[in-house]
Amino acid sequence: METTGQMPATSSLVDLLHHPLRWRITQLLIGRSLTTRELAELLPDVATTTLYRQVGILVKAGVLMVTAEHQVRGAVERTYTLNTQAGDADHDGVDADRLRTMFTVFVAGVGGHLDQYLEREQIDPLADGIAFRQTALNLSDEELAEFLTAFGEFLAPYVAHSPAPDRTRRVLSTILIPD
Repeated sequence: METTGQMPATSSLVDLLHHPLRWRITQLLIGRSLTTRELAELLPDVATTTLYRQVGILVKAGVLMVTAEHQVRGAVERTYTLNTQAGDADHDGVDADRLRTMFTVFVAGVGGHLDQYLEREQIDPLADGIAFRQTALNLSDEELAEFLTAFGEFLAPYVAHSPAPDRTRRVLSTILIPD
């Protein structure tokens, strides 16, 4: 498996991910692993050579990692996933600038999902389950830990669902910031 395990320098991360195709690739890989062939099927408007080049850039930067390799007719087919560890705020060396960049990338990703939704011929936010809300939680550190555990346990059975014809892929994004 191949991964650099490192994200690009803070100043170049935003530039790296502001490329429209690289954004589309990262959005498609949220919560799943795909081969370049599968990415190409989901991005029929993108030339294969362009797709391979952009995937390579994302792997080299540590945004994507190779999770599997298979021999297919003399060539190696790689399966890619987002390198979620690279963006974890738990890692050493996260300062205010890096955290701001990570948050910018996250928010831009949410905006990318909204843009994809808005490209549909017909939109019906209510019927399609579009929701975004904010609420304030007043929690002690212990209550926060309890909340996060309960939230994770609540989500676990839903996250485990496999794709199926009667299921729509939906992306749930959460932000938790002390105020």
